[in-house]
Amino acid sequence: MSALNWQKSSYSSESANCLYLAAAPDRSIKLRESDDPDVIITTTPDKLRAFLRGVRAGEFDHLAG
Repeated sequence: MSALNWQKSSYSSESANCLYLAAAPDRSIKLRESDDPDVIITTTPDKLRAFLRGVRAGEFDHLAG
């Protein structure tokens, strides 16, 4: 597997708890957190797009707090 080009979220500060994303050669999207970088979640661009739309629409607000 080729090395991935991880990009840090612009919402992450210089402290811990940063979210990183990378586009893999197989067109999947990889996500990891700086606290545990060996744990990588794999998704598709369409599923990530749907998730982000749900977040923006407040569909998961009941889970926060």
